[in-house]
Amino acid sequence: MTEPSTDFKSVGLSKPILDNLKSLGYLKMTPIQAEGLPIILGKRDFIGQANTGSGKTAAFALGILTKLDVAQTLPQALVLVPTRELAEQVANEIRRLARFTNNIKVLTISGGSEERHNIVSLKQGAHVVVGTPGRVMKMLKKNMLRTSELKVLVLDEADRLLEMGSVEEINAIAALTPSSRQTMLFSATFPNGIKTLSASLQDNALQVTIDSQHQNSTIEQLFFKVHEEKNDALLSVLAHYRPDSCLIFCNSREACNKVAGFLRTKKMDTLQIHSELDQQDRTLILIKFDNQTCRILVATDVASRGLDVKDVSAVINYDLPSDHELYIH
Repeated sequence: MTEPSTDFKSVGLSKPILDNLKSLGYLKMTPIQAEGLPIILGKRDFIGQANTGSGKTAAFALGILTKLDVAQTLPQALVLVPTRELAEQVANEIRRLARFTNNIKVLTISGGSEERHNIVSLKQGAHVVVGTPGRVMKMLKKNMLRTSELKVLVLDEADRLLEMGSVEEINAIAALTPSSRQTMLFSATFPNGIKTLSASLQDNALQVTIDSQHQNSTIEQLFFKVHEEKNDALLSVLAHYRPDSCLIFCNSREACNKVAGFLRTKKMDTLQIHSELDQQDRTLILIKFDNQTCRILVATDVASRGLDVKDVSAVINYDLPSDHELYIH
């Protein structure tokens, strides 16, 4: 079997897009892009199974950008994601990939932003909308988000959307979009619910599965069997390894707040991030952690796929992750 080309030119992208990809340092396609883009750039429904960091966002973003009519200001693409952080991350990536294409507007709609700002922005027009199902559904019910011109519907991190109980909202949103749309579904794992969701939203979808190999040589993994109180064990780990930056994941907002509060009583610069914070506060917290103004960030694991931070020295799972994809993220 012939290996797919890794040259972006091979899939027929326009010169402005190719020039922008080169300026961004995207010199060759990742496996999900090489195998998926020939399908995505057509009109076939698509399922992509690949881990975070595989390049899947660029894959569906490029598919969206090739289908936009810039002169039409009603939304032509809708991307549904599980968290506010991921909505911002995806929207920013689409904007980066659209830099050499004039006047493309990408709008984020999520529970962390003020509703009136969403309404004002939608009135001004948008080509691409990225949002969480709850807020998108609210905008649809208020007749503020119009989907009559929608060409593409994307479900990113579909397994997490399922875990968060968003299926009814997703089906309700899809029912308000044109039946002629292209539907793309991306997921790191493939639980039974994904097959059911695909059957309800997609027509004869083609699937590409990429087995991502994590490089064990670059990450040291340690397991500690705790006989003492967990907070004391956490202090011992932090004191021994003294990481320059550390992410600590908990399974609930309550645990997140308690762990962060405990570390602050020990005079450690610690911030926490979870769904109760508004978007402005969350963005500020991530900036402080990214520039190491704050050394420790405690987060709920539901936010893990939406966090985009670099050069983290240590990741501690205070609670046992619910699945291995959350762990390896």
